[in-house]
Amino acid sequence: MKTPSLTAAASMFAAALMLSPVAEAAEIKVIAGGSMTASLNALAPEFENATGHKLVIHFDSTPNIIARVTSGTPFDAVVVPVDVFKDAAAKARFAPEPTIDIARVGYGVIVRSGAPKPDISTSDGFKRTLLDAPSIAFLPASAAGAYVTKVFERLGIGDAMKAKTKVQGTPAQIPQAVAKGEAEFGVFLTNVLIAPGVELVGPFPADLQQELVFAAAIAADTKEADAAKALIEYLKTPAANAVIKAKGMTPG
Repeated sequence: MKTPSLTAAASMFAAALMLSPVAEAAEIKVIAGGSMTASLNALAPEFENATGHKLVIHFDSTPNIIARVTSGTPFDAVVVPVDVFKDAAAKARFAPEPTIDIARVGYGVIVRSGAPKPDISTSDGFKRTLLDAPSIAFLPASAAGAYVTKVFERLGIGDAMKAKTKVQGTPAQIPQAVAKGEAEFGVFLTNVLIAPGVELVGPFPADLQQELVFAAAIAADTKEADAAKALIEYLKTPAANAVIKAKGMTPG
């Protein structure tokens, strides 16, 4: 999707920053959810060009993010699943200001390009499809994966799905496994499932659907608070929202 206003909006953002007290260019260490990879990788160059700041982004799953944050690893800002903030030890590492919602996305199912698409519009149809599948690919050790697991349990097929699951190491590996024929279905956040060699069957049935929210916050002990806040402000601009939307997520 073409976003011709991105550079112009970035320039306006830079001009707005110039009206504020001048700050030296900083290196901003960011921790982000793996499902934000496409959006943040697309936005990083524009933010860096607009501000002079440098982003160093570490993408990871929710359990690993919590471990990283609570281990004392230095960071300045995060853009992570809201589940991270539910962990008391992790929450203590963030500044007391309210978190800022950046993006949200629901769940869906993919098949290999050209493969038949089953009906998953109802809970019963979704359940039958999963039980009939020889294998599925997803990432259990993540906030999104935890929700998928809860859906399986809600449908009463938790144990059956354990035997079918092809565990992937990163979100991006889910569509790759389906495209290669290593798993019949991929089940995860829909923005992650947009990839070559696969096709979206559809979203989860309405009564099983839920959006995962990614929120931003700054570290309580960051020495680059102004730069980190500038990043969060940038992620809320119309230009950033256009990119987030183009990458399959809903801004805010």
